[in-house]
Amino acid sequence: MAKSQIWFGLASLLALIVVSAVADDVVVLTDDSFEKEVGKDRGALVEFYAPWCGHCKKLAPEYEKLGASFKKAKSILIAKVDCDEHKSVCTKYGVSGYPTIQWFPKGSLEPQKYEGARNAEALAEYVNKEGGTNVKLAAAPQNVVVLTPDNFDEIVLDQNKDVLVEFYAPWCGHCKSLAPVYEKVATVFKQEEGVVIANLDADAHKSLGEKYGVSGFPTLKFFPKDNKAGQDYEGGRDLDDFVGFINEKVGTSRDSQGQLTSKAGIVESLDALVKELVAASEEEKKTILSRIEEEASNLKGSTTRYGKLYSKLAKSYIEKGSDYATKEVERLGRVLGKSISPVKADELTLKKNILSTFVASS
Repeated sequence: MAKSQIWFGLASLLALIVVSAVADDVVVLTDDSFEKEVGKDRGALVEFYAPWCGHCKKLAPEYEKLGASFKKAKSILIAKVDCDEHKSVCTKYGVSGYPTIQWFPKGSLEPQKYEGARNAEALAEYVNKEGGTNVKLAAAPQNVVVLTPDNFDEIVLDQNKDVLVEFYAPWCGHCKSLAPVYEKVATVFKQEEGVVIANLDADAHKSLGEKYGVSGFPTLKFFPKDNKAGQDYEGGRDLDDFVGFINEKVGTSRDSQGQLTSKAGIVESLDALVKELVAASEEEKKTILSRIEEEASNLKGSTTRYGKLYSKLAKSYIEKGSDYATKEVERLGRVLGKSISPVKADELTLKKNILSTFVASS
């Protein structure tokens, strides 16, 4: 089997392991998994919902906050079931409207219906009482930049930043539904210095909303580096929709977990030269290295960083031999499979991606 095929298999397996290791704060249950998780050695609060249900959408950010707060409580499970997809289990437990929230005591599949307020504070108080815990609500994430009239121009009109702005109103149901997704978008791009995910309370700051033609909530506008008039965002409102939009407009390469994809750091013109380098004789390699360094020096913006890395790795490839790239890619794969900081993961992923071109070319 060719080395490139071996690496492709290793990379695919690594990606699967990384994605599988990422768990949501609210556990998603199905017809098959429900009784494997509920009624065991921990109490469980389960929301039975439907994706189209307005009250469910309004509850979503509160329930996610609850899940985040109880994530480390080993004696408590915060879970949800999509009753459109998993009708059997919802029928079994008498669900006839959405959302229905039920508490399953430890070791029991006999639920009691939750009848309290549908906010994180009331739900947490109920779970603590029923589960015998004393969990405090987690602080709200802070990756979305909060805009005001005082900082709007400084942040949004910065020509070194690509900025996505949500104009919202605190009373708006659709805005509340969007809030947890929008926070995840901000989390995905928090390592990208040139990308800002921000919001503005356009109900409190009406003049700014009017200035940018906001007539309904939420309104999303994108302010790229080269167009600070603002462009309407008209895409979908799922996490993948936002991530795809930012990647396309800005040139980033992030997945929905915030990790760099296999395309990150790749420069086509330099890839072509790498292929020449790998195929070249020993006498020709130094000449091609000079061409790589020259091409890298002509790059602008964020690609400047990638060009320097190409040059460095090409030099190491010549000095250490043709096996260097394969061994280094395998080593980096092992390191990336461990718990490391996001900054370090980005650095190593870029290196691995570029070295993979050397491996594939061989």
